[in-house]
Amino acid sequence: MRHLIALLIVTVWAGTAIAQDQPATAGAADRAATGGATTLEDIMARQRGEKVDDSYRRTNTGADHGADIRSQLGTLGGASDADMYRALRYGSADVTVSSRSPAAGVIIQDGGMWWLQFRRGPLATYGAWLLGGTLVALALFYLLRGKIRIDGPRTGQTILRFSGFERFGHWLFAGSFLILGLTGLITLFGRMALIPLIGKDAYASIALAGKWVHNNIAWAFMLGLVIVIVNWTLHNLPNRHDLVWLARGGGLFSSGVHPPARKFNAGQKLIFWGCVVLGISISLSGLSLLFPFQLPMFAKTFAVINDLGLPGLVGADPLPRQLAPHEEMQFAQLWHTIVAFVFMAMIFAHIYLGSIGMEGAFDAIGTGEVDEQWAREHHSLWVDEVRAKEAGRTTATPAE
Repeated sequence: MRHLIALLIVTVWAGTAIAQDQPATAGAADRAATGGATTLEDIMARQRGEKVDDSYRRTNTGADHGADIRSQLGTLGGASDADMYRALRYGSADVTVSSRSPAAGVIIQDGGMWWLQFRRGPLATYGAWLLGGTLVALALFYLLRGKIRIDGPRTGQTILRFSGFERFGHWLFAGSFLILGLTGLITLFGRMALIPLIGKDAYASIALAGKWVHNNIAWAFMLGLVIVIVNWTLHNLPNRHDLVWLARGGGLFSSGVHPPARKFNAGQKLIFWGCVVLGISISLSGLSLLFPFQLPMFAKTFAVINDLGLPGLVGADPLPRQLAPHEEMQFAQLWHTIVAFVFMAMIFAHIYLGSIGMEGAFDAIGTGEVDEQWAREHHSLWVDEVRAKEAGRTTATPAE
């Protein structure tokens, strides 16, 4: 069995490679007794997880290696079913297909088993642990810290925190992400979680509808991401107050602690830039999946990673510089799912603080208006800036 050696992590789609040791290669077997076919030694080596040299099969394809046309296999053109399947598996069959789409002539992709095993195994397992662990951690934090309350009395005066367009962009981005996350989880976990509960027929309808929704809501997500970037990038540039906020934990762990912050504090800036980086990355891999075989990106990315020497830093072999069309799609699907799991875990924390975790936080993105006491406790520098602008406008307007 071939093991997954590495998976990319690089800036827009992040930074190091994951490696798994290659098993030892089995020595050449004596195939005289089998007429060149698979031997018992091959089978036992494969069961031990060793890499078996399959060149004796890979090159044993084509008409020259089939049975004579006058033999009992003559109706198959001198080739048995096994000969045909082997030729299809190793890409040497003379295949003619009616479709003109890319890679349509690839009937069997022999190298795709590692993708299927990784998707069903480590990807689903560790992804579920990440999401479940995040929810457990948030529940424990709520039990230990409780809801973060406004320390001072409410003033009854409100201040505009987010305009209607800002809220539109946020909810377009957030709402579409929640739908994409739900339909994506149904796609990944549906076979193991839903089929035993509702049966294959009901799941087939849900999966088909989920795929259609996922593919089309993706455009709303990307539009929302653009609006969020346009609205809030300048407000999320780092400044010296962020270091103070981080040093004091943002007041999240202690009552009465309110480090100064502008419109966005350091924690919100981390969420914002996380949304930008992960949002762009998941959009690129999503576009590659929406337009199969049209946007290959991983072979070029692997080449850059190899040139930087990153695989060697983690003890991995160089990543492949040439990928078949199906391999490009498989890497895109895996990366899309990995980024989605990290994205969802981060958004869980954001939703918690914006709802039950902090008093008054939801007002900011709900109505756009927040109580001035809440604003002064969490964004005091921003309140001073707003009030200073209002005073300036009042002074500049002559009294009638």
